[in-house]
Amino acid sequence: MSRQHATACNLDAQATPAIAPTLVATPAELSEKLPIAPMLAARIGHQRDLIRDILAGRDDRLLIVAGPCSLHDRASALDYGARLAELAAECADDAVLVMRAYVEKPRTTVGWKGLLHDPHLDGSNDIGAGLAAARGLLIELAELGLPVATELLTPIAADYLSDVLSWAAIGARTTESQTHRERASALDLPVGFKNGTDGAIGTAIDAIAAASHPQHYLGTDRHGRPAAIATPGNPDAHLILRGGRGGANHDVESVARARGALAALGCPERLIVDCSHANSGKVAARQAEVMVELGARRRAGEQAIAGVMLESHIEHGKQALGGDLAYGVSITDECLGWQATAEAIRAACDR
Repeated sequence: MSRQHATACNLDAQATPAIAPTLVATPAELSEKLPIAPMLAARIGHQRDLIRDILAGRDDRLLIVAGPCSLHDRASALDYGARLAELAAECADDAVLVMRAYVEKPRTTVGWKGLLHDPHLDGSNDIGAGLAAARGLLIELAELGLPVATELLTPIAADYLSDVLSWAAIGARTTESQTHRERASALDLPVGFKNGTDGAIGTAIDAIAAASHPQHYLGTDRHGRPAAIATPGNPDAHLILRGGRGGANHDVESVARARGALAALGCPERLIVDCSHANSGKVAARQAEVMVELGARRRAGEQAIAGVMLESHIEHGKQALGGDLAYGVSITDECLGWQATAEAIRAACDR
């Protein structure tokens, strides 16, 4: 790198010394420290099957994945989960509610990367503590009776967390990644692939095809040792529409085109709509409008919409990281508040 280029990038032109890696617990070690009780493991298996039935059209209830854009505080996460569990019981005849429990956040450049990476919210990046905090919190949420969902951003994180999950997403920025497709092909749970940030669904359709097939790749086993991994393929990979730079893609015509693409692949013509991102114009309050519209379309006979996603927290809005944080307010993307969330879920279920 030239000195001129280094200066332009605000970097020192001299080579920086390597930073020694910090060892963390292996997946096997962390699972032994934070185990899942057999009864909870059985319930998670049952919840995965419920979600599979909805995605395949064998269960006509609406799948609703709702929760904070990211989890940063244990108390507010459990508070939200308790509220969602109560609402799930109320709406059980019409919907299966899943707790969105995101412990990683993708970043275009830099920023807080989530509870798993920086659990102390101070830039110390104590990943060892973050892995334990993330797994422990996901277990606590699952113990409330809720199916738990997250975005699998760092592929190796799946080895630490996947046994707690009933559903997972691959984000728009990583749907095109071969590594993420391979990792999804190994998971025994439904995995949704979001369309690309440009709004095109082609990369997600390709990802579904790749993840549904057996794969072989270089990875690690549960003891952290390098291993050649062979996967069975994931038959429950599916599409998530989240809009793109061109705008929303939850309209009737966009959903019909997506159905056609899924049919051409031989997949069930069922998908999930993320009501946030471009589908709401990145305005949290509009998520409720999108969700209510989709619920009405389902009742009118539209069969492709198997589920919806909401970015929702206890309080509406977002706040900057730093200083004294307000309780129940997102520190990443703007979220819909709990009252509006509950009203939207009830309306989508026509209750």
